[in-house]
Amino acid sequence: MASPGAAWRRALASRRAVGFGESNARGAFGVHASVGAAGGETTTSGSAPSTSFGDATRPSARAFSTRGVASATPPSRSPALAEKFSKALVDDIYRSSFRNQTGVSLKYMMDFGAQPIHRQLMVSAQFLHKELPVRLAHRVAELENLPLGLSSKEQVRAVRDWYVESYDELKSFPKIENMEDEARFTKMIEGVMNKHANVVPMIARGVLELKMELAGRGGADAAMGGGSRSSLERTLGADLPEISQFLDGFYMSRIGIRMLIGQHVALHEENPRADHIGLICTKMSPRDVVRDAIDDARSICMRQYGDAPEVEVFGGENFAFAYVPGHLHQMLFELVKNSLRAVSEKYAESLDNPPPIRVVIAEGAEDVTIKISDEGGGIRRSGLRRIWTYLYTTADSPLLDMDGDAASAGGPVVLAGYGYGLPLSRLYARYFGGDLQVISMDGYGTDAYLHLNRLGNVQEPLP
Repeated sequence: MASPGAAWRRALASRRAVGFGESNARGAFGVHASVGAAGGETTTSGSAPSTSFGDATRPSARAFSTRGVASATPPSRSPALAEKFSKALVDDIYRSSFRNQTGVSLKYMMDFGAQPIHRQLMVSAQFLHKELPVRLAHRVAELENLPLGLSSKEQVRAVRDWYVESYDELKSFPKIENMEDEARFTKMIEGVMNKHANVVPMIARGVLELKMELAGRGGADAAMGGGSRSSLERTLGADLPEISQFLDGFYMSRIGIRMLIGQHVALHEENPRADHIGLICTKMSPRDVVRDAIDDARSICMRQYGDAPEVEVFGGENFAFAYVPGHLHQMLFELVKNSLRAVSEKYAESLDNPPPIRVVIAEGAEDVTIKISDEGGGIRRSGLRRIWTYLYTTADSPLLDMDGDAASAGGPVVLAGYGYGLPLSRLYARYFGGDLQVISMDGYGTDAYLHLNRLGNVQEPLP
């Protein structure tokens, strides 16, 4: 009889093949059979903006260094799931990973939280008590069965363990029957959110080690970090479709989990902000958020370059719509920061004043679109597709200088120069039904189009 771990791996493969449809997955997994212990293997809303000009548009002078990066030799074996947690817990996660996740929309969150009376808070807590373990179980199942050996990386195992522990904590919490239970549950899930603050850099470090390992198998020069910036760009820009697909789904799920928890916790604020329902501003002025993001990005540009190009804003004076300001700020900050860096570096040796960056806000019937235009030299067409590749950056990546202990401790919470800014910004845009597009003219400049769904009627795109 095949081991439960092998059954789980076959099950995940089957679920991928059928697009994670539960009814098909159940048949492929044979979930009715007895299940043994499985062997084998959060710009979050409100997160601080990154403090370095890492993007995929301009070169950096630093030579490629592999200090602190794992070699191409196989890693030491980490404890498998069944070796670290009880059989009952692993079985329960296995079963929960087949349950459907329940997506919600921005409009639903607003309608539900408009009057956060005791009954509403109780219903919200009961929903999260049921929903969060299912979402965590889906991610644990996927972390156990990643392609190319990513599941064996120490940092990925650590994240998997955090999710298992949080799953156990949620499932062990008793049924929520009164407001005292609700208050204790709210405090508990806020702790879960804080515990997972370092998930993004931890997974990033694991993916980096995998890319370095695969590059090392391709040649001694890459394995030893043999010297050139082109080696770095080839390694970090390597397109691994299976890994990119996993990261998109994993981080989208993380955005959703943190949004649900953050929204519930924010509904408990004693002095809620004006025009806010939890994290959602019902009358958000996109122009105000644009101005805040510009100020933050220019401040960092001033620190790094001693000066900052001007940024002009057009449109958006007289309208507002419902959205999460923290999400929008994170996306705009990343886009403006990239444009400031590109223009600053292009005109660093010029006696002429750099041309201003232009931000245009347009109000449509369904979307609010924000365009960020710069004359920073653009992106080569051959490299344009790589801007959506996780870890691809032409700036100095702090992950290259992190040793194993720092990575295991979670690394820095702020992602500066990790090559994550644009991919994560696109996920934040898509979370509520928007999108992010980048169009570039090599030799001239780049336009980024940020589309935001203003209707709020799109459910979370759950992986």
